[in-house]
Amino acid sequence: MKKEQLVNIVSKATGLSKAKALEAINATLEGMKEGISKDGKLVLVGFGTFEVKKRKSRKGRNPRTGKPINIPAKKYVRFKPGKALKTLIEK
Repeated sequence: MKKEQLVNIVSKATGLSKAKALEAINATLEGMKEGISKDGKLVLVGFGTFEVKKRKSRKGRNPRTGKPINIPAKKYVRFKPGKALKTLIEK
C-alpha cells in the first residue's frame, strides 16, 4: 500500500477531505518518529512495537573484491507485530 491509498482510506473512514487526511497522517508519522527517537520505543497496542536496537560492529567481506572489511556498529528500528496484527496476517 502506498501513502496515497492510505490517505484515501482515512478520508473515507473519517469524512475528512484528502488534504486534511494527509495532514493527519503526516502529523501521526511525525509523532511516531519523535517518540521513537526520544524514547527508543513506541508501543501501539493491537498493532505492534517499534524499538531502537543496536547492532554490534562486525567483520564482513566485500562481495566485489572478497577482501575483509569492518562493518561499523549502528542503530536500527525493529518492528514486532502485536497479537491482533499477527492473527490478521496469518489468516
